[in-house]
Amino acid sequence: MADTIRDRMVKFYAKDDRRIAVNATQGHFATSQSHINYYIDITRMKVRISEAEEAARCLRDKMLHRVMVADTIVCLDGTEVIGGFLAQELIKNDFQSTNKHDTMYVAQPEENSIHQFMFRENIRFAIEGKHVLVMVATMTTGETVRRSIECIEYYGGTVQAVVAIFSTMQQIGNVQIYSLFNEDDFPGYSTFAQFECPYCTRGIPIEAMVNGYGYAKL
Repeated sequence: MADTIRDRMVKFYAKDDRRIAVNATQGHFATSQSHINYYIDITRMKVRISEAEEAARCLRDKMLHRVMVADTIVCLDGTEVIGGFLAQELIKNDFQSTNKHDTMYVAQPEENSIHQFMFRENIRFAIEGKHVLVMVATMTTGETVRRSIECIEYYGGTVQAVVAIFSTMQQIGNVQIYSLFNEDDFPGYSTFAQFECPYCTRGIPIEAMVNGYGYAKL
C-alpha cells in the first residue's frame, strides 16, 4: 500500500538559512493535544550529521547575545544529535557555563506510563542547579514543553530558553522560544482544538497520529 503522506511531501526552506529544509505534507492530522493541517517531517535533520550540524549553527545564532548561560541541553523528540552539535557550538562561541571541565551536558528525560517526565538519580547531577535549554522537534500547543519545564524545575534546574525546529509559539510562560521554522513558513498552517476541528465537522477522516518522532497512519 502506497504511503500517500510521504508522496505528497514538499520541501520548505528556512528563511535564515537556505541550507536548512524540512519536508511537509498538508492534510488532516492529530497530535495528542490538537488537530493540525500540516505534518512537518524533520527526520533527516535529526539523523543526518550535516543537517543536524547546520541546524545547530542556526539555533546558536538565534540565541547569541540573548541566552547568556547554559549548562545542560534537555532533548525531547529524539533531538539528541542536534542537541550534541548545539552544545559544541555554544562551547566554541564562549557561552557561559557553571559546569566544571569546560563542557556541557546533553540529557533526555524519561517519560513514565502516565506521561510524566522524570530524571533518575544517576542523571540528576546534570539538572540540579543547572541552567537548562530545552530542545524540541515541533511545538503546537506547547503542552509537552510545559511538562518538561515543570519537571526540570522540580529537579532544581532553571530553564533559560526553549529551542525548536518548528514552533507556533514565541514564548511559553516567561521562557523565550527560538525556532528555525514557524507557522508563517507553511502557507495556511492551522491548529485546532480537538472538538473545534473543521475537518472533523466536515467528516474528513484523520490520516495519521503525529508527534516529534513521526507519524502513524490510521
